[in-house]
Formats: sequence, C-alpha cells, structure tokens
Amino acid sequence: MQKDLIKVHPAVQKALNQGQAVVALESTIISHGLPRPRNHEAALEFEQILRDKGVVPATIAVINGVANIGLDSEALDVIANQDIAKASVRDLPILAAKGISGATTVAATAHLAALAGIRVFATGGLGGVHRGANETFDESADLSVLANTPITVVSAGVKSVLDIAATLERLESLSVPVIGYGTKIFPSFWLRESEFTLEWSVDSAAEIAAVMAAQDLVGEGGGIVVANPVPADKAWEKSEHDRVLAKAFAAAEAAGVRGKAVTPFLLLYIVQESGGRSLEVNLDLARNNVSVAADIALAWSALELD
Repeated sequence: MQKDLIKVHPAVQKALNQGQAVVALESTIISHGLPRPRNHEAALEFEQILRDKGVVPATIAVINGVANIGLDSEALDVIANQDIAKASVRDLPILAAKGISGATTVAATAHLAALAGIRVFATGGLGGVHRGANETFDESADLSVLANTPITVVSAGVKSVLDIAATLERLESLSVPVIGYGTKIFPSFWLRESEFTLEWSVDSAAEIAAVMAAQDLVGEGGGIVVANPVPADKAWEKSEHDRVLAKAFAAAEAAGVRGKAVTPFLLLYIVQESGGRSLEVNLDLARNNVSVAADIALAWSALELD
C-alpha cells in the first residue's frame, strides 16, 4: 500500500520511534460486535486501560479509504456510530480505491499493525475454522494472515461456536505458536477451558517477549497466539453456556442459515437468548486481553531497549 493510504496517528508514530510500548486494537468489535452506545464506551475504555499502564493505544480502522493506525475522536465516532463495512485483508485495496470506510477484522488489523511496526495486538476471540468446514471450506483469514505476519495476538481462544479442534490443527499446520497464558488448556472464549490441552504455556509477559525475540531469529516470521482465559469470576457458567449454544445451533438449522451467515446468526441469537450475559462476558474477556497485551508490549519494549 502507498504511504498516502496509511495514516499513523502522531502519538503512535512517536511511541514507535522512541521504542515505547504500543498495542493495536481492532475496530470490528466496535462497529459490529457491540450495540450502540455501548460500543463507543468500550472503545474508549480499552484505550484507557492501555494508557493507565503507560502503553499507547492504536485502534485501527479504514476511514474514507485510508488505513488509520490510531484513531482520533472523529474517526472513532465514525466507527462507532455509522454503518460501515467489515473489512478483512482482501477488502483493503477495494476500500482504498473507492474511498470507503471500514472496520478492520482481526486479520486486517494484524496486517496493518505489522505494516506500521506494531508487534502486539489485543482482541476478544480469534477467528478460526467453522463447524462443517469440510463441506463449506469456511475458514477465517485470521489464521493464514497470522502465519505470515510478525505480530503477537492476545485472545481468549476462539468462540465456542467454531470448530476448536480443526482451528488448532490449522494453526499447527501453519506453524503458528499457540501459548497458554497461565494455563495449559486452550480457552473457548466465554469459557475458561475447552477440552483441548496446550503443549506450551507461560506465566509472565516477559516470557512471551522472549518467545517473540526468538521467533524473529529462528521462526518462520509469522505471528504468535497468546491464549488468555477469561478471569474465573467473569466466565459464563458452563451449563447455561451449553444450553444456549444448543438452542442457537438448532435455531440456525431450523432457519436454514448457511455459510458465512451462520456465525452472525448464532452470536446474535446467543446474546438475545442469554439475556445479554454473553455480551458482558465478551466485554470482560476483552478487557482482560487488553491488560495482558499491555504487559507484553511493555516487556517487549524493555527487551528492545536493552
């Protein structure tokens, strides 16, 4: 992308130039993942969590065709309060050519953050392989982008509506390290645990920073997934979670929902059926991921400055 198609916020650029800690944040959660005006409040809160820890936030979105690495208040208002496109990496050149705004997915955010030189990114849940992908071939671009992008993504695993086993297999095939943060069990978004164990885990941000440095030297140049479980007191109660998910899948089947429409249908149904409980857990795990990402960015900054 040409330089005039990427705009780095002055505060973000200054931090990068000085080797200070920076964390990228996606914008799809703001424009498509949360209801108004809760989405705008959450966006400001995520950024404040970072600032309170001495980390510079870089919320990423495309505004009128220009990829913004760090948003001012006007751009944030566009993302939160206007109906805009959901943009993955393949959509970026089209938005740029047409001068259209778009909220960046995990894949697009990771890609743009890496172009700007940002190494740490906090999101809610990673995209993955969808259930029934053996027939639909529905797999998130998050996975392939991470395989080729030098960024560390902190997430609460993947949403339990996805095929977790297949997602972990794809990450292994793509040589993307998956590291549990204080856990040896892969989390499943609203729940702290899935049925899948992890080969590797760490207990500190400094260990993740050391892995990042080693990845640059002996890895394939791709990203790292930090699997960070939602705090125990914030997790959804498993029996209720399972009940709501079963009803959601049955409703999708009865409605004949197929392909890419399945996940949005399921997530909306789950929010409504849970009386908003899933939404609150979503916010809690996102806050936790942002906080852990801040610690990792600080550790990486300290490592780089040594």
